[in-house]
Amino acid sequence: MTDRPDDAPLLVHRKGAVETLVINDAPRNRMSLEFMDALEAEIERIAQDADVRAIVIRGSGDEHFSVGMDLKQLPAGIQRMGSAEAVFDQRLRVLAAIENLPKPAVAVLYGYCLGGGLELPLACHFRLAAEEGARIGLPELDLGTVPAWGGSARLTRCVGRDHALDMMLRAKKVSGPEALRIGLVNEVWPLAELFDRADALATELAAMPAEAVAGVLRCVVEAGAKTLEEGIAEERRAVLATMGTKDQREGIQAFLEKRKPQFNQ
Repeated sequence: MTDRPDDAPLLVHRKGAVETLVINDAPRNRMSLEFMDALEAEIERIAQDADVRAIVIRGSGDEHFSVGMDLKQLPAGIQRMGSAEAVFDQRLRVLAAIENLPKPAVAVLYGYCLGGGLELPLACHFRLAAEEGARIGLPELDLGTVPAWGGSARLTRCVGRDHALDMMLRAKKVSGPEALRIGLVNEVWPLAELFDRADALATELAAMPAEAVAGVLRCVVEAGAKTLEEGIAEERRAVLATMGTKDQREGIQAFLEKRKPQFNQ
């Protein structure tokens, strides 16, 4: 753990090349104004830190990932930042920065994952959910409004129009197994195993060749906004960026020698 105080809104743990970011407001892990400020600064730092090659985002404790924004803070946020739009713009900016990281982000979903508590995971590259107890959704219609952090767009891209409408128009909260069925999460695990599995996945991803990982992320994340030809051109740029690198030479040599490659050395 870093030297942050125990009551800091964002806690950071580091193990090898994996950094774990913890929403520190148990049990509900609301995403406060202070949390978003800290998260924005940390994501900016991670993007520049070559020693961090994968991240895990989770909540504090094992009851809930997050219920999203602390709505009681919205008036203070508007006063501090000048408008509701400015408050939401920061959150959109932070989520876009996570989505566009050149290293994989793994979100751990359990308990309540509602509103911003789903919008943040939707910006991550992998989502793992608890087999039991998860309540995952964008129930903003229950508040008379709509998702404000890009959730409607990202959810539709993730699960398709029909499932997205079903979840949002009914303010529906799905379980971990249902989220897996509709393609909202990559894996489902018993809660007792979930956090270890997220760490293992992040460690596996961190061991992959960093330059090639960044290239794949760039190609895939940007694919929805590009034509096929533009996507292929981006892929070509990513391929050429890896040619002759130490990791690329190691990968080929390991293949020829029939052994597991050792990347990022």
